Amino acid sequence: MIRVLVVDDDFMVAKVHSGYVARTEGFEVVGVAHNGADALRLVASLKPDLVLLDVYLPDVNGLEVLKSLRANEDVDVIVITAATDVDTVRSAMRGGVLHYLIKPFDHSALRDQLAHFAALREKLRGLASAGQADVDQVFGARPTSKPLLPKGLTPETARLVEGALRSRPEGLSASECASTTGVARVSARRYLEHFVSTGRAEVRLRYGGTGRPERIYALVPGA
Repeated sequence: MIRVLVVDDDFMVAKVHSGYVARTEGFEVVGVAHNGADALRLVASLKPDLVLLDVYLPDVNGLEVLKSLRANEDVDVIVITAATDVDTVRSAMRGGVLHYLIKPFDHSALRDQLAHFAALREKLRGLASAGQADVDQVFGARPTSKPLLPKGLTPETARLVEGALRSRPEGLSASECASTTGVARVSARRYLEHFVSTGRAEVRLRYGGTGRPERIYALVPGA
């Protein structure tokens, strides 16, 4: 099993990402840290194979954690963050990260990167020496994630709808979601259906007094 440390200041996001890792064959979460100091401590004690590292941490910037890891530990890193500024992306690249995933992302986006990591790890493990073709494969193009949101949907509203779903674990309708988030019912339904199509939510029918079934959406456990 490939051992993973999840580092994120948001407890709920860390739980979601840990669930993604646990659902990926060949990977297991060995620890979770919510700040930079704990991340460094846990890497030193647990010796994970891979760190999923957030940039925005309460005590120290994740890029500083990355520098410390590069200087003191033998571990690979994938950055998982909401930071989209070019300087942060460039700093992460210079720090030698394997990939840079922008939040929010779904299970398939992380799964693709984990699978790529596992394949490269196995490839290098089986080589006594690397030829140019092997090096080209290791340093070649990495898999790219499919666009997270269809055209017309925004990450900000997606987070609002996700928050509404999390506040109602028993499920809610598109109308109830619209009332909670303040977006139009048609828009709320588009986001809810997107979550269903990506496997993050499920839908069932609720029958009311009119006899007409109403679609109810709920987050999939661990999503």
